[in-house]
Amino acid sequence: MTTTFARRAAPLLLSTIIAAGPAWAQSTTAGQTEANPTAAAPSGTAQKAAPHGTRAAAGRPRGETLQALVEQRIADLHSQLHITSQQSQQWDQFAQVMRENAKEMDTLYRQRGEKFGSMSAVQNMQSYAEIEEQRAQQTQKLVPAFQALYDSMSDQQKADADRVFRFRSARAEAHHHQAATQ
Repeated sequence: MTTTFARRAAPLLLSTIIAAGPAWAQSTTAGQTEANPTAAAPSGTAQKAAPHGTRAAAGRPRGETLQALVEQRIADLHSQLHITSQQSQQWDQFAQVMRENAKEMDTLYRQRGEKFGSMSAVQNMQSYAEIEEQRAQQTQKLVPAFQALYDSMSDQQKADADRVFRFRSARAEAHHHQAATQ
């Protein structure tokens, strides 16, 4: 059962990573440590708050936006998937959805960061739930854009895409498992 769930969830997890960046890569609030996960950011700073008080795990430098990370993912995927000029329209649509998703998430994380120091535990949980709900909705928007691109690919490109997505999913799943056991 667990294996079946993991295999079914892996594509969704990968889409989430591609669409909005890893949740575990959020910067912690300034002054926040594992020993003191509730320390608040200095007044006037809008740091992104990690959902469970953990330190940034995926190497996202403090202050880097999801938009910047997504731009790098777009460039990496374009190269890895060997996108042709004939596929540029589908690619551009897919990339645009990724950019819109990242911009929306940056806004949500900024808003959460601005309120994080004064949130109650319940408000914190509600805020995190709203972010995860938004992430799921964004993944739903991303799927048709990627499907159109995937349908335009050669068999070799599809094999490359399948390999890239499997690798990213496996890496993300391993990272998530590692974070959950710490």
